[in-house]
Amino acid sequence: MNIGSPNSRFRASQFFGLLAGGFALLFGATVALLSLDQQQVVEATKRLKQETVPQIIRFHRLARTIEQLRHEGTRLFEADSPESRQQALFVATMLARHPNMQDGQQASTLAVETEKFLVKAGQQLSEDPASFKKLQAEWKVIDNLLSLLVNDAGIKGGDIISDGLAGVERSMQNARIKLLTALVMVAAFLLLLVYLLRKYLIDPLQTIDHELSELSMERPVPEFVATPLVEIFSIEEASRRLHASLVDNERARHEMENLAHRDELTGLNNRRFFMVQADAELVRAHRYDRPVTVGMADLDFFKRVNDTHGHAAGDTVLKAFAHLLLDSVRQTDLVCRYGGEEFAFVFPESTLDEVQVLAERFRQRFSEHDIRLPDGNVLRITLSIGLADASRCSLEQALNRADEALYKAKHQGRNRVVLADNSEQAAN
Repeated sequence: MNIGSPNSRFRASQFFGLLAGGFALLFGATVALLSLDQQQVVEATKRLKQETVPQIIRFHRLARTIEQLRHEGTRLFEADSPESRQQALFVATMLARHPNMQDGQQASTLAVETEKFLVKAGQQLSEDPASFKKLQAEWKVIDNLLSLLVNDAGIKGGDIISDGLAGVERSMQNARIKLLTALVMVAAFLLLLVYLLRKYLIDPLQTIDHELSELSMERPVPEFVATPLVEIFSIEEASRRLHASLVDNERARHEMENLAHRDELTGLNNRRFFMVQADAELVRAHRYDRPVTVGMADLDFFKRVNDTHGHAAGDTVLKAFAHLLLDSVRQTDLVCRYGGEEFAFVFPESTLDEVQVLAERFRQRFSEHDIRLPDGNVLRITLSIGLADASRCSLEQALNRADEALYKAKHQGRNRVVLADNSEQAAN
């Protein structure tokens, strides 16, 4: 059976109900077998009284009666309940008064003494169980005397009685064997129950506890061994859904951060996020005395694009520029849409001359890039860039100087890269 399929699962109440039912059947069968053995013991005792006695000749009647008296006296001390003890005492009293005891003076006298002792012993055992050993020792003396009388009465009668008692003993031995077998079966069932509890309940719960304690979006989806119990499976499924919820929440958080940090149209960093990141980059560069360059860029004649082709065309130009920009800058460079058609840059670990080479290359690439508008027209847009060294000034100062360089690029004819004068930085 595939316990991973839904149709093979069942509830814990059904699972352990079946186990309890199995145990009840096993226990009931065991009790029934023991009852049969007990009945056999009772029947053997009856045969001893009803079938053996008539077969013994008068010579052995006395021996049989005395032996039964000994047996019932012994059974009184071996009885495990007041009812059994009372039964043994009753039979012993009847035997002590049996007419056969009159066949011998010694036997008659000993029978009277035995009866008195057993009556006294039965009363004391009921009132004071602690006197058992003392009374048992006294009984052994009387028992020995009765044994001598049995031997004197004749071996044959003793053999007949011994055979009868042997049958009872065999029945009791069979009952003992079956009892031990039943105990072994019950122990095996309990071991099976513990095994099933551990396999299908305890171990899965421990695994679930471990997975929940380690649950995070960085870890893979929790994996569990297939279980047949509906309740355990439901908890495992809930753990998987919780993990999926964590992943979804983290994805949503990243998306919200992106929405908060990025320009909706171009996908570039927005101005607010750029200023925070750029300021941190300049602080790092100043601390370790490393070069850093700031740039400002503006699309040439962008207003003309909007006026001639519409704002949808302007949006297409901005998206094309942003896509080409992201494809051209390094991963360590910071770029943002500063506002409108204006863009800002930070180039860490780069001198002004190094950035000029990169900017010239990108300016030329963009100027040669065909932009297809929604109406089917194709445009080429140029770009003006201003660069400033920011390794010795604040971010605001560097952006102002880059913006002034951009202003110069516009007045010098556009579509060019202009560097801010380092002497202006020294003056600042």
